Amino acid sequence: MANTYTQLNIHAVFSVKGRHNFLNEQFRPKLFSYISGIAKSIDVYPLAVNGWKDHVHMFFELPPNKTLSQVMEVVKANSSKWINKNRFILGKFEWQRGYSGFTISRSQRDDVINYIINQEQHHKKTENTFRKEYLALMNKYELDYDPRYIFVFYDK
Repeated sequence: MANTYTQLNIHAVFSVKGRHNFLNEQFRPKLFSYISGIAKSIDVYPLAVNGWKDHVHMFFELPPNKTLSQVMEVVKANSSKWINKNRFILGKFEWQRGYSGFTISRSQRDDVINYIINQEQHHKKTENTFRKEYLALMNKYELDYDPRYIFVFYDK
């Protein structure tokens, strides 16, 4: 697209269906690398992909010819097929329906990248559950949401 210039930085978050801790350390790094590859294959530039046992953070530059929903559909569909094909878990793997996406300014990029890269350290603190993290993000970015339609959380 000639004369089209954008800077659309998106921080997306999505989780494992049933909030199971399926993303174990044996294949988690491969998964994040695979998700980065999926993004690149559809001309989306990944800035950071990481997560924890039950969810993924994906930070990327969204090109002007793609929508967030298109990107998330391709990433989630292809990564779940890859997990199932490689039999990384027993049974059928699925992502939970939905996702959240937050726009990030250029001045916040490094902070978000560091936050995503340090997910393991963040979640090793027992009080840092995905529920707390997710709701904190929703509040930080002042996103209006209906609690009835938020991710399904399964607390211990």
